[in-house]
Amino acid sequence: MAGLSDAPFIEALAVPAVCALIVFLSYFTQYIFHSDPDLLPGPPSRTETVVFNVLLLCLWISYFRAVTVDPGRYVFDDQVLDASDSSRWCKKCQAPKPPRAHHCRHCRRCIPKMDHHCPWTHNCVSMTTFPHFLRFLVYANLSLWTLGYLLWQRFLALWETRLMPSHLGPSLFALVGLSATALTWSVTSLLLGLMLFGTLKGWVLNRTSIEELEYDRHEANFRSGARDWWDLTGPDGERLQFEHVEFPYDVGFFANMAQAMGTSNVLLWFFPLAGNPRVSKTRTGPGWTWEENGFNRKEGMWPPINPEKLRLAKREMGVSRRNYEMELEDYGLSTEEQVEAFRRRQEQDFRRRNRNLMAELEEVDAYEQVNRGSDDEGSLFGWTHADGDSLADYGVDEDAEEEEEDDEDVPLAELLRRRNGNGIYVDE
Repeated sequence: MAGLSDAPFIEALAVPAVCALIVFLSYFTQYIFHSDPDLLPGPPSRTETVVFNVLLLCLWISYFRAVTVDPGRYVFDDQVLDASDSSRWCKKCQAPKPPRAHHCRHCRRCIPKMDHHCPWTHNCVSMTTFPHFLRFLVYANLSLWTLGYLLWQRFLALWETRLMPSHLGPSLFALVGLSATALTWSVTSLLLGLMLFGTLKGWVLNRTSIEELEYDRHEANFRSGARDWWDLTGPDGERLQFEHVEFPYDVGFFANMAQAMGTSNVLLWFFPLAGNPRVSKTRTGPGWTWEENGFNRKEGMWPPINPEKLRLAKREMGVSRRNYEMELEDYGLSTEEQVEAFRRRQEQDFRRRNRNLMAELEEVDAYEQVNRGSDDEGSLFGWTHADGDSLADYGVDEDAEEEEEDDEDVPLAELLRRRNGNGIYVDE
């Protein structure tokens, strides 16, 4: 899907193409069923027609809402930014990034609980649009299964009358239309069935496609023994500890499903006109904070740190990283005092560069081994799970997300706000 999403002209045609496909499989097929009296077993019954068209109505409503409902947005005013204690920062939005949010390169903003950017709806599947997207897939599959039953009846009748003279059977137009419909139905049913299965799995586990990728990467890093050689320190000088992190947002099957649909009323989950969750305007609650299951030693540990990425970052730019503590201490000094402080940092960087150079020479083999796997595992965007998808395939902006764990592009004023608000993350 990545190639389709990256082609604006093609993506712009995706929604009309889906509408044309629905019209072809539903109304053109019904026209064939009713137009040829020789096509046995005849037109569908009243009950079959009503059921099929009610499912189609639900499908149209759900698809319309999946396309048109806003995927959600975060609104920050100056007071909120001044009080920000978020440890995640979006370089594109220049604002804090709440948990489970990601910057979509198509929507050009951070999306609450972003699952992926779907080219077929020309919209993000997110906290606010997921209920409509799920209903669309459910009614699409139910409609396809109903259509499959109607097609099976007619192909069975054709097989039973295969020895009859051709002039007593259906017209050539009906046979060609029936065959084209059956072929299109087969491909569409397979693809939408797979999409429904993956979406239902994420719904029950309360895990988005992006989080599934993060989970697979973390499990692979843990199994590969990264914890045995990882020895890194954070910007504050504290040693970072590699540990297995359980996915924290799985709070139980029913609670997961109710949270995603925005209500615990099961009768509304698949009602096409039902609402959807909304991002809170108070910077707490839906979209901003998420209930955790308590399986980890503390909250806020997801997404887990990628040790291979940090190891490479330490090698490639460790000597040029910002000294946060000294910058914060120097903030507000006079020009002469800032120049003197800068010279002191230069001397410290020079001594640190020499130490790191010797360490790198002594660990050439280890670095080469990391580099050989860096294209596939060292980056969150290079990593692909079992289906072959990467974060770029889900519409996530690489520039905004790739250095998510770092504060290189966070303004110094924001670092001051975090220090004053005790928002700097320190491993316990």
